[in-house]
Amino acid sequence: MLPLREVNVHARNDRSTFLSTLPATQSDRTAALAIVGISAILFALIVPFAGTPLIQVPAFVASYQSALAVSDIITAVLLLSQFTVLRSRALLLLSIGYLFTAAAAVTHALTFPGLFSPTGLLGAGPQTTVWLYMIWHGGFPLFVLAYAWLKDSNGGNKVDGPTGRTILFAALGVIVAMILIGWTVTARHDLLPVMLRDGRYTATMIGVVSFIWSLSFAALITLWFRKPHTVIDVWLMVTMCAWLFDIALSAIVNVARYDLGFYAGRIYGLGAASFVLAVLLIENVRLQATTVGLLGRLREQSAFERDYYGKRLALYGAVVESSNDAIITESLDGRITGWNRAAERLFGYSATEAIGQSIYLVVPDDRKAEARGLLNRISSNESIAQHETVRIRKDGRQIDVVLNVSPLRSDNGEIIGASKIAHDITEEKQSREKLRREIEERERIFETSQDLILVTDGYGNFIQVSPSVKDILGFSPEDMIGHSATEFIHPDDLDRTREEMRVARRGQTKRSFEARYYHYDGHEVSLNWVGNWSEPVKRHFFIGRDLTEKQAAEAQFRQAQKMDSIGQLTGGVAHDFNNVLTVITGTIGILADAVADRPKLAAITKLIDDAAERGAQLTKHLLAFARKQPLQPREIDVNALVLEAAKLLHPTLGEQITIMPQLTEDAWPALIDPSQLSTAILNLALNARDAMPDGGTLVLETRNIFLDDGYASMNPDVVAGNYVMIAVSDTGSGIPAALLERVFDPFFTTKEVGKGTGLGLSMVFGFVKQSGGHIKIYSEEGHGTSVKIYLPRSTGVQETEYEQLQNVPIAGGDEKILIVEDDALVRQYVVTQVKSLGYAALEAANAAEALVIIDADRDIDLLFTDVIMPGNMNGRQLADEATRRRPELKTLFTSGYTENAIVHHGRLDSGVLLLAKPYRKSELAKMLRTALAS
Repeated sequence: MLPLREVNVHARNDRSTFLSTLPATQSDRTAALAIVGISAILFALIVPFAGTPLIQVPAFVASYQSALAVSDIITAVLLLSQFTVLRSRALLLLSIGYLFTAAAAVTHALTFPGLFSPTGLLGAGPQTTVWLYMIWHGGFPLFVLAYAWLKDSNGGNKVDGPTGRTILFAALGVIVAMILIGWTVTARHDLLPVMLRDGRYTATMIGVVSFIWSLSFAALITLWFRKPHTVIDVWLMVTMCAWLFDIALSAIVNVARYDLGFYAGRIYGLGAASFVLAVLLIENVRLQATTVGLLGRLREQSAFERDYYGKRLALYGAVVESSNDAIITESLDGRITGWNRAAERLFGYSATEAIGQSIYLVVPDDRKAEARGLLNRISSNESIAQHETVRIRKDGRQIDVVLNVSPLRSDNGEIIGASKIAHDITEEKQSREKLRREIEERERIFETSQDLILVTDGYGNFIQVSPSVKDILGFSPEDMIGHSATEFIHPDDLDRTREEMRVARRGQTKRSFEARYYHYDGHEVSLNWVGNWSEPVKRHFFIGRDLTEKQAAEAQFRQAQKMDSIGQLTGGVAHDFNNVLTVITGTIGILADAVADRPKLAAITKLIDDAAERGAQLTKHLLAFARKQPLQPREIDVNALVLEAAKLLHPTLGEQITIMPQLTEDAWPALIDPSQLSTAILNLALNARDAMPDGGTLVLETRNIFLDDGYASMNPDVVAGNYVMIAVSDTGSGIPAALLERVFDPFFTTKEVGKGTGLGLSMVFGFVKQSGGHIKIYSEEGHGTSVKIYLPRSTGVQETEYEQLQNVPIAGGDEKILIVEDDALVRQYVVTQVKSLGYAALEAANAAEALVIIDADRDIDLLFTDVIMPGNMNGRQLADEATRRRPELKTLFTSGYTENAIVHHGRLDSGVLLLAKPYRKSELAKMLRTALAS
């Protein structure tokens, strides 16, 4: 763009401000003081000779009065011209003062004796001119005093209304006042006191003059103290000094007309009338010269700007035509007035085709209201930026554009149209939409991924963490973002992880490795990682798959394989051993008959026979564990069998053991070998007795159970379906957690040597598995043990009322539930089930974590907690503390023990809600609703 040259249009000494408001400078004060000083010196020289008579020169009086009147009128006009702009009352009164002196001077000249007639015109008398002089010289100081009191730095109070009318009224007022004064001192002069007798001043004259002189002096002093001083103020003070000298010489120190004081005083009076006029005239000349110079500079600048703007207009025209964006102008009624080449390319219409047409030429039908709205906004002086819309080309194809619209103004500022810049964003919008979809898809993958996705910088600090971290590691993303990965990785896996990151940065992508991370509750979580490095963004990207379930499944599979392998080995040994025992037991009878008459040999034979019998029993147990014993299954009533077993157990267990059957009505029949089941219950009861040496309670329960797919996925040897559960629970010492995985191994026992073979539980395990069932053991050291046998329900029976109740539609909810479970795998399973019912789920691994969450979240509706948990606080104590903190919080308990076992162990109060493990989804849903409604 061409540079715009600046032209200085200011005068060198800018005094364009009105003199009535322009502050006085030091030079103004110096000049005024010099004139006053000279005048004072001349006054002092004249005073001694003031009474010296001189010849009468009437022409002097006429010239003096004429010059005085003209000077005062011109001064008044100049001051009134300033008043029309400033509207100052003070300035108006000062102007009236000058008009008054001019009128008084004219009247005084007309009535002066010997000037136009021997006694003066208008019927003047001997006292007329004297009184006119006094009124004249006393009136002007009054106007100066009024000016001094009303003025301020802005010119004083303002006059409202038209200034021309105010000036007219002021001039008429002066004329009327002077007519009244003239009439008084001419027609009524005989009524006035005598101030001039025989050409000499009387005492009255001296008194009146003294008063007028004092009044003039008061005006001078008032001007001096009414600061700040303007230029007018300074020269008015000079005027008042001359005015004082005028009165003193003309009416005080002289003795008669036409003496030296008479002539000198009038010369001072003429000077007083000329000072302000001279300053105003000089200022006007200066302003005129400045205006002429300014006009010349303005003409120069105007010519330059015409050339400048002409070039700029041509440059703008070239810019518009060469712009890559369409530039369109239109009138407020929507008529196209401008159309550049880019608009031709964008819309397909030439400028000849478009100009003069309606803008609707390129607006689709469904966008015409929008186009009209844009013009309405422009007409309201609104600019529109980055407005995305759709327009249509000449070939009918729609294009996406972004508009920037501004008002188009005429020279006087009136809005006459709109200027539009249209940029084609069709491809950009398509790319943007494609990018948006890709980002949305990636965010959705990131938000919903079941695997853990981590993004770190080059130093290993977390930048992004997927929400799945809550389910996998127990942390929220906010807990990890900003922290170093070293805070969460197992120390033994740090070096391998760092090496993998270095390898990735060297260009090898999609590296797979395993590393352990710490869970929120402190346990280790094994993750399989796939890592990658992005050089453009300097970020590491990791996807980690939780190996917990896989490792648990592998462990269960290995356990099953181990049990199968032991079973195969045990079965083979038992089979061969059985063959040996068959020979022994078959021949011992023959030997016994042969030595019947020999007591010592007969006793030995009896020992051999007893040993063979014990071996037979041992092989029977081994075959049961190996699932190779011959079974005789039939449909039985499990309730009846359990009751019969309870009767047999009373004498066996002793009086210190209380047996409590808890049988479910309408328990399903089971297809099972009754004798083997009775033996299994006996074995479990004997183990329970041994765990309660000081006595206790043995609970025998039956229950109809449905093991669903979720439970089956956690226990690979289980087939989902209907089962009859028989639970044998005790209040004994319990089994240490480290030994629970080995209790079903053959020959494993925690009893003292000689007090057990270690085959009791293994026989039960083999019998249940051979019958197609499932066995689960729950035990907490110091709290007791519960062994649950799940026997397949007998087929071919009608659906019971229990089944109908369990198969009703599952009802969920939207409440918030806190799940407290120390087993990570079970906790994850429960959280998944609860969320699938629509609830919001929070989780904690122990009571301490749960209380922190309860304190932080006031919206929790239900506490769903395991009863037996490690740590200083169990589920019952957690519920009590939670209720103390949140009295309205509801509680649902769960446990591997049955409800009856727990209640009778004294760990829960009667009437509390307990959901026994395992449970189907419908049971969970029903108990959640029951607890929330309680």
